[in-house]
Amino acid sequence: NEALNGGGTLFVNKHPQLKVRVCHGNTLTAAVILNEIPKDVKEVFLTGSTSKLGRAIALYLCRRRIRVLMLTSSTERFQKIQKEAPADTQNYLVHVTKYQAAQNCKTWIAGKWITPWEQSWAPSGTHFHQFVVPPILASRRDCTYGDLAAMRLPEDVEGLGSCEYKLERGVVHACHAGGAVHQLEGWTHHEIGPIDVDRIDLVWEAALKHGFRPVFQP
Repeated sequence: NEALNGGGTLFVNKHPQLKVRVCHGNTLTAAVILNEIPKDVKEVFLTGSTSKLGRAIALYLCRRRIRVLMLTSSTERFQKIQKEAPADTQNYLVHVTKYQAAQNCKTWIAGKWITPWEQSWAPSGTHFHQFVVPPILASRRDCTYGDLAAMRLPEDVEGLGSCEYKLERGVVHACHAGGAVHQLEGWTHHEIGPIDVDRIDLVWEAALKHGFRPVFQP
């Protein structure tokens, strides 16, 4: 939790001789969400846009010339993220303060709870991707809803004795899969604090290499 311990930064700073690697796993969470988005999408509407995951998703998409409507009440937080983007892509990040701004956008990414009334602004045929817990209520029959970012474990995994929140057996949250990939790759760095956007594709490819598969197939 970024607000609670800086995404793990607190532990590393307090214990500089730590022998284990701290890994929040959210780089893979971002990768799973981003790889759900169809390649032909030109615009997305993003809530929770200044959170750890929201920031990474926005910066990744704008680099690919996808327009991101970032819903936030904070101009300061929006501008801070916008300044992180390459100069020639900053105009793809658009600050919006109302759900009405997305009434023509059919790709919504929910990083913050969206009420049924707020969902009513989405046009018919919208798909709701999400990284909010608990998941938003599927209140629109004319829209589709994605599940929380998760990955199916490699087929040769045995002896798994636990299930995760609302997930079927053999499926784990993407952040937990991210921790497993970190160990399997033998990476010696800590994955803490803000997500390194440059590592999103690297972590995604590593997960696929080790046999992890996304649950949702666009």
